[in-house]
Amino acid sequence: MKHIVIIGGGLGALGLAVRLAARHWRVTVCEQGPSLGGKLNRWQEGGFTFDTGPSLITMPWVFEETFSAAGARLAEFVRFQRLDPIAHYVYPDGSRLDWSSRLPVMLDTLKHIEPRDVDGFMRLLQLGAGLYELSHETFLRRAASEPPDWRTFKALRHMPLRYGWGNYDKTVRAHLRSPHLIQLFNRYPTYVGSSPYACPATLLVIPYIEFAFGGHYALGGLYRIAEGLVQVGRGLGVEYRTGASVEGIERERAAVRAVRLAGGERIVCDAACMNGDASHLERLLGHAGPAEAPPEERSLSGFLLLRGLKRDRPELGHHTVYFSQSYGREFSQLFGERRFPEDPTVYVNAPSRSDRSLVPGRGETLFIMANAAADAAPWSESETARARERVLARLAASGLALSEEETTVEQVWTPRTMAARYAMPGGSIYGKHSHGFSRAFLRPGNRQGRGLYLVSGSGHPGGGTPMVLTSAKITSELIAKYEHA
Repeated sequence: MKHIVIIGGGLGALGLAVRLAARHWRVTVCEQGPSLGGKLNRWQEGGFTFDTGPSLITMPWVFEETFSAAGARLAEFVRFQRLDPIAHYVYPDGSRLDWSSRLPVMLDTLKHIEPRDVDGFMRLLQLGAGLYELSHETFLRRAASEPPDWRTFKALRHMPLRYGWGNYDKTVRAHLRSPHLIQLFNRYPTYVGSSPYACPATLLVIPYIEFAFGGHYALGGLYRIAEGLVQVGRGLGVEYRTGASVEGIERERAAVRAVRLAGGERIVCDAACMNGDASHLERLLGHAGPAEAPPEERSLSGFLLLRGLKRDRPELGHHTVYFSQSYGREFSQLFGERRFPEDPTVYVNAPSRSDRSLVPGRGETLFIMANAAADAAPWSESETARARERVLARLAASGLALSEEETTVEQVWTPRTMAARYAMPGGSIYGKHSHGFSRAFLRPGNRQGRGLYLVSGSGHPGGGTPMVLTSAKITSELIAKYEHA
């Protein structure tokens, strides 16, 4: 039986582990932290339960297929609930918009906002649909390093001849008039930690996927997905080791031979897979020179408040976005000046509105997040306090006042917190940003050498929970092809 060591215990690692164990590999997962799941994790305090990472599920069949590949059924471990509306959007002028995945509802909404934008909205969806059909049979199905097959060539008929390859923001503006709709569409590149003013229009596949396939929530919290995969993995014989920091990967004649832990323990193996930021591979292989991406190439990080409220807030939606006065100025400060915005757009996730198991009777669990630059800034107490004030000020100006008196528990995360907890350079959530076609689609490959692999949101095919599990699927197929278990 061949043996693989997976370095890191994030969602990609958990997905790859069950796939390989089902193919009769011996699998050891080494996670440096105290818990498995990586950014898909949980914090519990005072009877409140918080997801500390992803908060929305798209492409639910990817999760179902992952469990199925391991001989299990997703429904036995996790139950998804489709959300409608997916999100509420609140604008500085007091306007509000509900984003639904039901076309008749959205068309009615658009007619009230800007009737002339109905046609442009439909054309944007059509563009996203073509990009999805193209990527589904190419980018999302196979490793970029593998030669194309007949399905790849057949999918080229979906390639958009216009708009799909230009600037994202300019493409949105070419289709829509309403500043509210433009700002809504311009938010989607942040799903991969990027600016709408610098990334390619191919990322319009993101709003299409969310609209076409809906947004979903995992009852009990999204961490249930990680727990379910670990349970399946244990049943297949996967060994999970927490507090196991890997210091190096040993190779002989360019082939992986062992993984070395911080305490000196050496784990002999036939293959190794990095589950984490791709930049760490160089260090683990003992290569000299800077390994981390420079700050100007990093995707966004986040400033996060986890708040447990004493009383119910029935006026809250499951997902609400409170937009800043100027999106352009906000992204200029994030990427140009590399500092926390003076007026940040704030995302509030209140899963307790859909799931009362997350609170101790009364109250709410709030996940409050604003984008932040991924730098090695110290984030002193005064800097953290200023960021916190700006976040709460934007919420108050948008009609959501949160008093200290109604808060019973709170935890504050800065980019520095994320960098330390998840070994992400500067707290960068998605590795490098997607500014420019090459950075968006020519990411580090899943096969890095003989017996050496990568499963990561910073690698192919990209960030987000369904993409990371797709990365695990692609990598498992490469291992089956090249390692001959």
